[in-house]
Amino acid sequence: MDDAKTMAEPGTDQHVPIDLHANLTLLGVVGTAVLTQLIAWPFLLRHWGASALWVAVPLVVLTPAHWGLIHESIHGRLLEQRRLSEWVGRALAIALALPFDAVRFGHLMHHRFTRESYDRPDVHDGATPHVLASVGYYAHLLGGMYLGEVALPLLTFLPSTWACRLVEHKLRSEEPTGRDIQRMFVAFAGNKERRTRIRRDWMLSVALYGCVFYFYGAWWPALAVTMVLRGIWISLADNLPHYDVTLDEEGRARNFRAPAIWRPVLMNHHLHRLHHQHPSLPWTALPLIARPASEASAADAGYFRAALRQFRGFGRVR
Repeated sequence: MDDAKTMAEPGTDQHVPIDLHANLTLLGVVGTAVLTQLIAWPFLLRHWGASALWVAVPLVVLTPAHWGLIHESIHGRLLEQRRLSEWVGRALAIALALPFDAVRFGHLMHHRFTRESYDRPDVHDGATPHVLASVGYYAHLLGGMYLGEVALPLLTFLPSTWACRLVEHKLRSEEPTGRDIQRMFVAFAGNKERRTRIRRDWMLSVALYGCVFYFYGAWWPALAVTMVLRGIWISLADNLPHYDVTLDEEGRARNFRAPAIWRPVLMNHHLHRLHHQHPSLPWTALPLIARPASEASAADAGYFRAALRQFRGFGRVR
């Protein structure tokens, strides 16, 4: 059995029903946004000119919902039929130019090994010169994380042994937990079926966006800027709930406050500590177990303010 499929998730949460109405509504909204970006927007730009650039706003704003639906698919909580849930998540990932299999494996590993040495992009490793590490950190925040995931499938075009050696070198560790993590990632990098699926999905994304950029014609910069902004949003949100989190904090993650209007868009990812404690719960169930506002701690800061707080610099491991 695959390591990713054996990662423990509390079985007691599995009985909580999926809110199919909420998921289908968001799928409809995000699906409309995807079709707008791929088909309708270039048509509008050619006929309306710069006055149609406002369409970029909802496309960018819906980025966390797009990722959130992929996330629910990863946990098997998007649709009631697990295989259909996976294929819908895969299609959404292709539309976002992300390798579904790699993202799923990485996310489940993140749940199992939260804030371990490989999972702390906000912490200076002490070996890299501080200036270079700072440049790398801010590049990671400003889209580098997303760009890395988009480019990751290129490893599958290398011979399997080469890819495994690169992963082994990248995740080298002298700690027992670190060696376990290294072993799992190396096994993933060498898995023939996964490599085939990742290559296929990547080629579909490349073909899709190659056609779309051609269709945009002279307006291709509008699509490019929109994709950059979406990549920045994903990158900023990636480590946000774990930034500067101590290893003894509950769940090694934090919850945040978010205005009610934003919660469906974020798909309650502002309650990230709760998600780590109950990873099998559908996103709509998290507010039901959240603490009352009167019991909120000082650590429960505003979501967007916390996102900007990451620009203060490196976090620490304490």
